[in-house]
Amino acid sequence: MNFLRTLIIALGLAVTAGGEPDQVRPNIIWLMAEDMGRDLECYGMPGVQTPNLNRMAKEGALFTNAYCSNPICSPNRSAMMVGVDQTVINAHHHRSNRDLPLVAPYKPITSYLRDAGYTCLLGHDLVMGKGTKTDCNFKHTATGAYDGVKNFGLFDKRADFTAADQPFFSQIQLQVTHRGDWWNQVRKDAKDPVSLDEIKLPPFFADTPEIRYDWAAYLDTVEYMDDEVGQLMDDLKSKGLEKNTVVIFIADNGRCNLRGKGYLHDSGIHIPMIVWAPGLVKAGTVVEELVCTTDISATVLKLAGSEIPDYMSSKPIIGVEKPEYRRFVRSARDIWDEIDECSRSVSTKKFKYIKNYMPEVPWATNQAYLEINRPALWVMRRLNEEGKLSDAEMTFFQERKPEEELYDLEKDPDELNNLAKDPEYAEVLKEMRSHEAEWLSNNKDLGLDDLGRRRPEIGLSAEVARDAVRKEQPELWDRLVSGELLETHAWMNKYGSRKMREK
Repeated sequence: MNFLRTLIIALGLAVTAGGEPDQVRPNIIWLMAEDMGRDLECYGMPGVQTPNLNRMAKEGALFTNAYCSNPICSPNRSAMMVGVDQTVINAHHHRSNRDLPLVAPYKPITSYLRDAGYTCLLGHDLVMGKGTKTDCNFKHTATGAYDGVKNFGLFDKRADFTAADQPFFSQIQLQVTHRGDWWNQVRKDAKDPVSLDEIKLPPFFADTPEIRYDWAAYLDTVEYMDDEVGQLMDDLKSKGLEKNTVVIFIADNGRCNLRGKGYLHDSGIHIPMIVWAPGLVKAGTVVEELVCTTDISATVLKLAGSEIPDYMSSKPIIGVEKPEYRRFVRSARDIWDEIDECSRSVSTKKFKYIKNYMPEVPWATNQAYLEINRPALWVMRRLNEEGKLSDAEMTFFQERKPEEELYDLEKDPDELNNLAKDPEYAEVLKEMRSHEAEWLSNNKDLGLDDLGRRRPEIGLSAEVARDAVRKEQPELWDRLVSGELLETHAWMNKYGSRKMREK
């Protein structure tokens, strides 16, 4: 048997009597954990146990340098759904443009998949909340037909994957790692909760009981999510679908804590990525090359045998003989709720460059969503007022951001030593600026075009809830300010609706 025929069989392809391959297209499952960094056991995170994702990595490929194009859920999800950076398709501001269709020629990747004969499924009953979040910053509905004019459905149906739907593309959101009122209960119900003594906090966090508890509770949700992944893989195998299914696991952006979600440092954009594809990916593969989450979009289309549109600059990284990995990944941050912000970053395997177009906006703003969902923020504010923060812990609380940041990720993975003004790194800074200039020469950045003319939305549910609890429930507010992890989404449900009634 020649090499090509062996490869064809290994990839799960049928061979016709005439010897020509007739491809059996794989099912594709895309799992998205919400708001989670590379905080898995297989990435070396202390204190957490993730046996199911460990197994996926052992049987598949673990990517060590996967980055997202935005550190906030909806802009990055928009980019992944289209396969194009959010700043190009006018989806760069969080929860924006929900009434504006994508402009031609851009289309959701699910439109191409359906044209290629795939059934596009959303969610699964085995995961918290059914896993049906879409959250894209262009006109869309979760299900239904799509033509971009009168019909804007992304998926065929909300349903578990089944053999009858083959070939299928199933996107499943893993909600539990997102900040939510379930965190305390998840920890309470855990058979083996994460030990406060076994975790390791980043050096830019103060080490206090409140912050340790919050970090451990977060890792408890990671373990809960890992169990969901195990259940999904068991379901796949029980239905006899495991031999012709590719499973891609990522987080939609970095962890939901200080310098994480919403920020262009590695804890906000450097994410986990595991691809499980028996016969297509060699077991135990570790990929250290740079990839962006939009490359997954191109990969999905390639695996499906679908058209990859010319406007998609991302490249497939699985299912091709020689993947075209990136020399750098460009990411962007723009409006998040009531906070106007504009920053751009370039990540290579060794260095990170950040250009802050609004340095007068500090990292530690008074953003309502952070104030009611980041216990560490209140604890460290108090310690800062008392003069008890170390230099590393003070990083997040500077009065303004530098105009430029440059970090050596090998020597300084926590990005604490800004080298932008260090003469020894002048050539590196020049090279990183040139990467940004190269990206801009090939792409339009609508977030730079609208700079100075933006109108962040004021009076969102987090703002209304924060202000109401502070005024009407002072004892509850004092508990929040003390650093206690509280069920604050219930506040938004209770008080946030008040704004809608007043409209």
